[in-house]
Amino acid sequence: MNEAETRAEHIDPALKAAGMSDVYAIVSDMASDRITIRLPETLGQRLRHRSRIKGQPESELVREALETYLGQPTEARPAYELAEEAGLIGCIGRGPKSPPADLSSSPRHMEGFGKSK
Repeated sequence: MNEAETRAEHIDPALKAAGMSDVYAIVSDMASDRITIRLPETLGQRLRHRSRIKGQPESELVREALETYLGQPTEARPAYELAEEAGLIGCIGRGPKSPPADLSSSPRHMEGFGKSK
């Protein structure tokens, strides 16, 4: 099954009845954000060529490429990995006013522990 047949299977019945494709729904649903980019001549030629071959507008091909390039991973990632990527791991310095590495090693944090109030 080719890509067009696969996409045709996923067209909303209401759109199909109205004679519209899923591409129309996606484009009409998009926010009005618009950007302008400059492409080297050879890249523009490749884009136009691919557009003609696939029968898709150049803008749709660019959106697909951006989604692929910027898309989020589909599998879940551990919280530690996400925190590390965000720069949160190791962001607290170890100076005289920094919190202790292990709170149980500081008598100040153990004062009154286990005693009834």
